[in-house]
Amino acid sequence: MILREVLDIYDLVDKADANGEEVARFLEKNGADEVVVTIIKGKNGSTDGLKIIIYGQDSSAPTLGIIGRLGGLGARPKINGFVSDGDGALTVLAAALKISRMKKSGDQLKGDVIITTHICPDAPTREHKPVPFMDSPIDMDAMNKHEVLEEMDAVISIDTTKGNKVLNYKGFAISPTIKEGYILKTSENLISIMESVTGKPAVVIPVTQQDITPYSNNLYHINSIFQPAVASDSPVVGVAITTETAVAGCASGATHFEDIESAGRFAVEVAKYFTKGECNFYDKAEFKQIISLYGDLKIFQTPGLD
Repeated sequence: MILREVLDIYDLVDKADANGEEVARFLEKNGADEVVVTIIKGKNGSTDGLKIIIYGQDSSAPTLGIIGRLGGLGARPKINGFVSDGDGALTVLAAALKISRMKKSGDQLKGDVIITTHICPDAPTREHKPVPFMDSPIDMDAMNKHEVLEEMDAVISIDTTKGNKVLNYKGFAISPTIKEGYILKTSENLISIMESVTGKPAVVIPVTQQDITPYSNNLYHINSIFQPAVASDSPVVGVAITTETAVAGCASGATHFEDIESAGRFAVEVAKYFTKGECNFYDKAEFKQIISLYGDLKIFQTPGLD
């Protein structure tokens, strides 16, 4: 259970002056090996980027990347308080805190875990159907450059995914694996971990071809959850925090602690098994066969043809 970690992080980020330095010092105090804060500036302001590393027992073991996707934790001055869009950051920071405390208590994972996200209490909003989106002070290229790292052998991308009518389910859902422009089958290992964590049948969110292309092509995207797949050739799986009704990203009072805790606990369990080499995101032999049959689809990681 990581409810304590969710509440501890929430206390740090649910305020108008939330910042990366305060979160970093708290994580270091609780056992994180390395926390780097980077001020990232964009056309609409700035945000505090966070890179958190918890080292494993074996430097040659697989490294898991956990990315918290969001526009901002808050939409001040338009909205007071923590908004729904901040759930991705809250989830991954709670997972980072839990893994750090585990290591400090003697339960060090086999391999490294790298967690990236950003802290912005005053992000802008923008129109989107069926409900408004949160915008971000930085563009997607800058976000990917900060959050998607070469050392990540596989990536879990966690994002609030409530502003749609595609999946009407309260809790969290996982996606099929995305790799190099391909939408692959959903990992059976991840399905098993999800069912163990939730005690319920796994829920899988639909993915369209548009969703795994860059934001810059101006096609419709469900949200930014699959954008890390644009910037990495490592397998990427989305963990979507979902609701039964469409909830705006800029809505306050819309964070459900039980769903954050469950999604964060899932991330921690995946980290345990993946870094031991016991959780596959995709079938490497089958992917090699797909490439031999159908060729390279990396064009979908680009804005497209001129």
